Amino acid sequence: MNTARHILALHDALCAEYGEHPWRPDDAVESLVLTILSQNTNDVNRDRAFAQLRERFPTWEAVRDAPEEAVVDAVRPAGLAPTKAPHIQIALRRLTEEQGRIDLAFLEALSVDEAREWLVSLPGVGPKTAAIVLLFAFGKPAFPVDTHVHRVTRRLGLIPETAGREKAHVLLEALVPPEIYYPFHLNLIEHGRAICHARTPECARCVVRNVCAYVGNE
Repeated sequence: MNTARHILALHDALCAEYGEHPWRPDDAVESLVLTILSQNTNDVNRDRAFAQLRERFPTWEAVRDAPEEAVVDAVRPAGLAPTKAPHIQIALRRLTEEQGRIDLAFLEALSVDEAREWLVSLPGVGPKTAAIVLLFAFGKPAFPVDTHVHRVTRRLGLIPETAGREKAHVLLEALVPPEIYYPFHLNLIEHGRAICHARTPECARCVVRNVCAYVGNE
């Protein structure tokens, strides 16, 4: 059932419900920092931490050069601040050392695999963070898998129930047509938040319930 036609049918149904989301590039460094802050927390806390960080340090150079304790305090709302703060500073310092400035634009010229390899070599950057930067900032064909995408795609039967997140990245990048990575990813998240909740999914309201492997087994 997991053919390109099936995926496109799911995509059309989700677009009709949540919108088509034309791609607009995000700032790459901002995307990297936001995604590091988002790990193991919610969007509200992530955004609070990011706003506080930028309020206290208006440039990325200021973040890079600040005492670690000051950055830890700034990003504390995101949780795990003693881990996230040094990861952010290490990334900014490495960019300075390798590129002469805090800029990820060089990734544009690299292949997806090369760009992903560079990103995941940073501490605290895994497949999801790398895919978010590549897709959202550069429009490269990388498919991020967060907790909502992982849950919804397993329930829809797109990937095996036993597939972990790292395996899910590989499977979904092979399965989903690259031209719809961006809107399909965003709409899976929207669907996970609005309908396909972790504990009490609202299957009766689901626009793709007729092709969902989970319905009838809940």
